Amino acid sequence: MAFCVVCRRGASRMVAAPLSAHGFVPVRGRGYRPEQVEREVTALFRDRDDAWERVARLTVLAKEMEAEAELLREQVAALPPQTYEKLGRRAQQILALARQEDETVRTEVREESQAVLDSARAEAERVREAARQRADAVRAEADAYAEQVLRAATGAAEAARAEARREVTAQRAESLAALKEVRRRTQRVIDEQEQKQGEELAATEREFADRDAASRVEHDELAAYAQLQLVAAQRAFSEAGEQARHGQEDAAARAGELLARAHADADGVGRETERLLREHEETREEMQAHMAHVRNTLAALTGRAPAEG
Repeated sequence: MAFCVVCRRGASRMVAAPLSAHGFVPVRGRGYRPEQVEREVTALFRDRDDAWERVARLTVLAKEMEAEAELLREQVAALPPQTYEKLGRRAQQILALARQEDETVRTEVREESQAVLDSARAEAERVREAARQRADAVRAEADAYAEQVLRAATGAAEAARAEARREVTAQRAESLAALKEVRRRTQRVIDEQEQKQGEELAATEREFADRDAASRVEHDELAAYAQLQLVAAQRAFSEAGEQARHGQEDAAARAGELLARAHADADGVGRETERLLREHEETREEMQAHMAHVRNTLAALTGRAPAEG
């Protein structure tokens, strides 16, 4: 897998990665391999450093030569003027030639030193310019590729977002459909439960009405029976009064017995009536509690407030 290299300037737009020795960030994709770029840039820096080292050495050499020439000039200036008048004309000519040669050599050394210095500076500038141009070319290509990768990544991200939106829309539609189906089934169960509870409530009300009617019939029968017993007792008392001439004591005893029996029967009828009424009231309360429970259950299933009973 190949890697491309971008400069530090575009690193903020790419995935973070370790920096190279020269400030380049490797990223995935096509382009220069990191080791290739490192070798080229390292060679350029090495050539630059060699050129600067030569310039430095030549500069030091020129300064040393200038210092030595200055020292010689000072020494010569400190000497008394030499006329060489004692020498012959031939010697004076040789001396003049030596002085001329010395000046020529000094001039040539200065010019050569300056030429070497200028050449070294020009070479260093050329190397630096070449390195800069090469680095600019690599940086430009890396920036162009980084822009291309960024556009491709942006397009892919946009496509992924669109696909995600479509999936979310489809999932939302499926969820809504499932929710509607659950609500439909729940409503059907509630309707069936309401119908069942309504039928049970109607049956309970009918049973309550039947029990109430039976209680009323039984109460009426007991009341009629008590009335009949009372009438019989009164009739017996009348008969006992008519038979008083046959024995007042027997009649009174018979009448008292009949009255006591009539009162006992009346009391029994009263107690039985109270028991029936009490059982009827308890049954009515139980039915009301059962009906309230049924209403509350229906209200909990349907979510509606229970109707006032």
